[in-house]
Amino acid sequence: MLAQTSTAVTPFLGADVAADYAAAQVVILPIPYEATTTYRRGCETGPDAILAASQQVEYYDEELDWETGLDVGIYTHPAIADTRSGAITSEEMLQVTKETVFKLVRDGKFVISLGGEHSITTGIVEAYRQAYPDESFTVVQIDAHGDLRHEYEGSIHNHACVMRRIVDMKLPTVQIGIRAICKEEADLIKEKNLTVLRAREIAAQPNWIENAIAAIPTEKVFLTIDLDGIDPTLIPGVGTPEPGGLNWYALTTFLRGVFDKHQVIGCDVMELAPVTDSVVSEFTAAKLVYKLIGYHAKGSEVRSEERVTR
Repeated sequence: MLAQTSTAVTPFLGADVAADYAAAQVVILPIPYEATTTYRRGCETGPDAILAASQQVEYYDEELDWETGLDVGIYTHPAIADTRSGAITSEEMLQVTKETVFKLVRDGKFVISLGGEHSITTGIVEAYRQAYPDESFTVVQIDAHGDLRHEYEGSIHNHACVMRRIVDMKLPTVQIGIRAICKEEADLIKEKNLTVLRAREIAAQPNWIENAIAAIPTEKVFLTIDLDGIDPTLIPGVGTPEPGGLNWYALTTFLRGVFDKHQVIGCDVMELAPVTDSVVSEFTAAKLVYKLIGYHAKGSEVRSEERVTR
């Protein structure tokens, strides 16, 4: 396994609420890897920017009526696969990511990984396949781009290929907010009959959230969020922005519905590339991560109550 770059880490939300590893229910895993970005660089600095911005997030979540971070133990893991310290091959990144996430899942942690470029998700999903060898799960992707190319710029592990690698794993997928694909990707969507809710379709369908959740075929879900899936007026700090995309309340309503109806086994938040002299992107991303933590905890309660009443 690649050495971690440092044992020093800014804890998510701050030292006052940080839990030690043994007590933590949730682990935040920074993966500041960047090697194949094709437009605007900077996503290797994304995890640290999210952690720094999280210090300004209110503990009290007015939607959930809960000081989530005071009740849910959150441990922030040292960074892995950090390209700021030197070049790392995609194979090395995928291996250390798979090994680290698998260990965390085996220890019973709910893992939220912070990228870094979206190619990282291949290693994360491989870890969950190893952790759940006899159970299928659906990868739900929020993204502006299909990421379904077989290869791009000479690499099958380019960030533009991550969902193709997951489709090749024979896992079901549901893609949300897509608004930029190439002809190769369009052909693959038709050939494989992939479930894709395009942004322009979402804008015209009042019931898109219910339809999207109903399209998830398995109980277990892994959730991957490329921040360019959100409208760039809300999060301009991404590497490959596209006009359109989800607004904040559409996003959070959809996410809460997924957590309430399905067992979300893990999440990642990818591709933050901070903008100079602006903190809006990283703060919004940090608040999104906090929402994921709260929805995970509340969703577990909802589904437990439903099982009891059946």
